[in-house]
Amino acid sequence: MGESVTPRRFSVHQALGGGSVADVLLWKRWYASVGVLVSATTLWILFEKAGYNLLSFVANVLFLLVVILFFWAKSASLLNRPLPPLPNLEIPEEIAAKAAGIIHVYANYALSIACEIMIDKNLKVFLQVVSGLCVASYIGSLCNFLTLVYIGVLLSLSVPLVYDKYQHHIDEKFCLAHKIIQEQYKKIDDAVLKKIPLPSNKEKKTQ
Repeated sequence: MGESVTPRRFSVHQALGGGSVADVLLWKRWYASVGVLVSATTLWILFEKAGYNLLSFVANVLFLLVVILFFWAKSASLLNRPLPPLPNLEIPEEIAAKAAGIIHVYANYALSIACEIMIDKNLKVFLQVVSGLCVASYIGSLCNFLTLVYIGVLLSLSVPLVYDKYQHHIDEKFCLAHKIIQEQYKKIDDAVLKKIPLPSNKEKKTQ
């Protein structure tokens, strides 16, 4: 009898970038993870349950910060004390270029999907986009944007950790579910989608 081969383990830490963000999401820096969780929970309770307004909260925080820094700087100059320790308040060019590159990639991806729907008339992509928008609309009807962001934070701090610990079991379930979905989609494709007439490339050229 042959020996069972252990499936290769996928590095979740490397998939998340392998940096400090990955350490926080995988609770390798538990103090930072707890800080993110407590901060997100506090803000959610403050805005969602206490009814505090986001604009008023930001304005009040900035107001207090500006007043404290102003009087700290004034008192420091009068009492010959050091000025408040402020970081370099500017965005590095590398971070700005990286953010612009990410936005550029996602914008082009969205435009390519739009081209596939409008120009190529790809029915499969169209159904996928419509299904995704319907799901997003349904989720939006259940909760507001702030609650959705808070749920996203909770999932970000729990899903990667759970998957990293039980990766093999989850992969088996996902493979089984993917196989079932593919079989059901093939049945729908053979029974419905392939029977819908679509203009061919020759007809497009003649038009």
